[in-house]
Amino acid sequence: MSIKITADSTCDLPQDLLEQYQISIVPLYVNLDGVVHRDGVDIVPGQIFDHVAAGGNLPTTAAINIADYTEFFAPLAAQHEAVIHINISQDFSSCHQNAVLAAGEFDNVFVVDSRNLSCGHGFVVLEAALAAARGEKAEDILPYLERLTARVDTTFVVDKLDYLAKGGRCSAVAALGANLLKLKPCIQVSDGKMGVAKKYRGNWDKVLLDYVKERVSDPTGINRDRIFLVHTRCDQGVVEAVRAALVGYGFQDIYEATAGCTISSHCGPNTLGIIFLRNA
Repeated sequence: MSIKITADSTCDLPQDLLEQYQISIVPLYVNLDGVVHRDGVDIVPGQIFDHVAAGGNLPTTAAINIADYTEFFAPLAAQHEAVIHINISQDFSSCHQNAVLAAGEFDNVFVVDSRNLSCGHGFVVLEAALAAARGEKAEDILPYLERLTARVDTTFVVDKLDYLAKGGRCSAVAALGANLLKLKPCIQVSDGKMGVAKKYRGNWDKVLLDYVKERVSDPTGINRDRIFLVHTRCDQGVVEAVRAALVGYGFQDIYEATAGCTISSHCGPNTLGIIFLRNA
């Protein structure tokens, strides 16, 4: 018997990490022009980008319901000493609330609110998996994760505001003005909520390197054991330049990830973020 780590598809962890630590994923739903898909199973971000580029509407996403969670947890709870499930922040989705209700049917299923999204969510999932792999007990892992969530530093930079405008998160006029002025907003997740941390200005390549320098140059406040570099259909040359910069700032394990359908639906292509852990 062992501890099983599970998560929603919004954690955006690379497939090799999911396989290495045997992390099971339950998908959110993506509704594209009336057809409902399972995130990462029946639909991937590239299909959304191609659909929108051809003039189609943005998809909508829906939380995993209680029945789905119950069906997902049941066999895992029977096979393992404990199941620890980590959700996207409850401020972004009702997934957490639904998972908690479903977990109430089992004595050994525990649900944690990551207070984050994308690989910020994934960072908490990976830390849970590492703790389980070390043989730690659920009663020790759970309080550790609760403390950890406040230390995860999640930001990402958006090249163009077109998707945010299409989704009603900013006006078309504001998006046009930002694009003309080459403004690139940096979005930060803090206590489970998103806000604009800064607006960069300039060419995409330069902005990203300025962004990385500003986020990770602190010599003492950052844990440099691991960092996530997550993006939505960015040019690989740009991604490699950011990776090289992170190596130069002393990060040991650099995990590259492609954002899933949830973040892609809101930000569109050419969005890039870095996620790391701040020291306690």
